[in-house]
Amino acid sequence: GLLSRLQSSAPTVQTLSSSKSFSQNIPSCLWKLGRLNHVAIAVPDLEKAQSLYKDVLGAQVSETVALPEHGVYTVFVELGNTKLELLHPLGEKSPIASFLQKNKTGGMHHICIEVDDIKAAMTELKKKKIRILSEEPKIGAHGKPVIFLHPKDCHGVLVELEQA
Repeated sequence: GLLSRLQSSAPTVQTLSSSKSFSQNIPSCLWKLGRLNHVAIAVPDLEKAQSLYKDVLGAQVSETVALPEHGVYTVFVELGNTKLELLHPLGEKSPIASFLQKNKTGGMHHICIEVDDIKAAMTELKKKKIRILSEEPKIGAHGKPVIFLHPKDCHGVLVELEQA
C-alpha cells in the first residue's frame, strides 16, 4: 500500500556512532581554533544601532572606538557568550563603506574566531591554499593580532582569526 511505498522511498539518515569522534577525521595542526569571539555587523547609522542594542534590547554597549588602520568605527555589544561588533565606515576608503554601498541597510560582515597561534595558522592555511587578505597580521579592535581569510575560500563568509 501507500505506507510501504512511502517507507521504502524515504531517504535514509545515517547517524554518527557515539564511539567515533569528529576529531578522528581532522589532521593534527600546529595551532588550534578557539571560541567565537564576535560576529561583526556593518551598520549605516551607528547611533541608531547602538541605541537598539542598549536602549531597546538592554545590552551592555561599549563606547565608539576609531580604528583608522582598518577604516572603521567599532562598538562592541556584550552578550553572555560572545560579542557583536558594530562597524561603521571611517573615511571614504573604508571596506565598510563599499560593503554598505552594496547592502544599504547593513548586515553581517564577518565572524571572528580565536586561535592560539596566529603565525602557525597563517603558515598552515597558506599551504592549504586558503587566501589571507594581508601579508602580516594587523592589530585589531581588541589590541591583538588579526588576519582575515578570503570569503571565497570560506564558503562565502569573511573569517577573521584573532590571536587568543
